[in-house]
Amino acid sequence: MLELYPQIRSLHVSAVIASGTIFLVRGIAVQARATWPLAPPVRYASYAVDTVLLAAGVTLAVILPRAMFASGWLTVKLALVAVYILLGTLALKRARTPRGRLLCLIAALCTYALIIAVAWTHSPLGPLVWLVH
Repeated sequence: MLELYPQIRSLHVSAVIASGTIFLVRGIAVQARATWPLAPPVRYASYAVDTVLLAAGVTLAVILPRAMFASGWLTVKLALVAVYILLGTLALKRARTPRGRLLCLIAALCTYALIIAVAWTHSPLGPLVWLVH
């Protein structure tokens, strides 16, 4: 299965980009008080992309050597994903005020960027690793 690594990684990265883009567009539309971002077809499309993202991520975690994860970066990344999901639900619908939704949108997007930095650097420090080295 390791021979499929490049294709699975490409699928995962593509799903990361698609998921983040969909979230950003939906978040901006919610800020503009549009109703379509919460419509079932849009939500289900988002769920489908996120399912592909999760499946590819789990597949990568299974096929890569365990030593790859020794630094703890994957644990940090998964914790940040949980924070991102929570902030995302608040940004799109659960926060009580438009300002609360905006703050959660900004925080979710910052968390998304941090997830990418942790994955890119393979360090739990994410972008801070460049300052340390």
